[in-house]
Amino acid sequence: MPAKSPVLVDLKFDPATVAKALEAAFADRGSINLADPAHKGADLSHVDYALVWKPDADLFERARNLKVIFSGGAGVDSMMSIAGLPDIPIVRFVDRSLTVRMSEWVVMQCLMHLRDVQGHFRSQRQRLWAPQHGPEAADVTIGVMGLGVLGCDAAAKLKVMGFNVIGWSRGKKEIDGMETFDASGLDAFLARTDILVGLLPLTPETMGIYNTSLFSRLHRNGPLGKPVFVNAGRGKSQVQADIASAVRTGILGGASLDVFVVEPLSADDPLWDLENVIITPHDSAVSEEKALMHHVEEQIARFERGEPLQHLVDRGRGY
Repeated sequence: MPAKSPVLVDLKFDPATVAKALEAAFADRGSINLADPAHKGADLSHVDYALVWKPDADLFERARNLKVIFSGGAGVDSMMSIAGLPDIPIVRFVDRSLTVRMSEWVVMQCLMHLRDVQGHFRSQRQRLWAPQHGPEAADVTIGVMGLGVLGCDAAAKLKVMGFNVIGWSRGKKEIDGMETFDASGLDAFLARTDILVGLLPLTPETMGIYNTSLFSRLHRNGPLGKPVFVNAGRGKSQVQADIASAVRTGILGGASLDVFVVEPLSADDPLWDLENVIITPHDSAVSEEKALMHHVEEQIARFERGEPLQHLVDRGRGY
């Protein structure tokens, strides 16, 4: 029986954490971790599988005989524009823990804006006893843009909290218990939305979609006074200068942002100083390395048994 191909690993995560996870992964075939200097410039033509996140630009030239590519995260935009990307299956990372953690972050941010936690923090720092009497969740409509695994789970948990939830995706989706809109219904969707949650993949169509024009079409004079923007999808889907301007001018009442065009966010970015903007360092739903390796092992086993791969990327859509 021929030796099994090792798994090529090119993950721009914490090197020590990746190395630790690899100690217990791929025991039957081994791995080639490109973070290890020993593999610098190594011949990779014998490798069948690659697990990558923001891979090196020349990776697919070096590993020219790959059969399957596995993304180290839920998104694949970091590799789709790389020259020489082979025409082979690409598999996204879908994991219970990643999904749950994303929903936790989204629900937390929506509740913080609902209950004006930033306002309470300001009062606390000033030693002011200032009770608030805002709306309850049922008065607020949350519009979720992006109805994949993450979007649907977040929407379901927001509904449990009592929010009215509607959804938008490029193509129409039928989801029990939730009104949904497609590309032709974007204006109608926005006009109903008090809190906009962005969980879209990054494609040419979604690049810079969250901008002044879109924010100005959100529900005005709603129960929160002004609409709020929450984004944990992709940084390049938002125009950050437009977010800052929209908050300053009152087009938006606030924002919660976990993703940015350039990360880390520059220390002189104006978003840091805006009182009603909550910034987190792209940690809403971090890929857990051991779960990621297990996912890849399961998918390779399916592939080698002749079974269909799961969570395949649609090249035409880019996600």
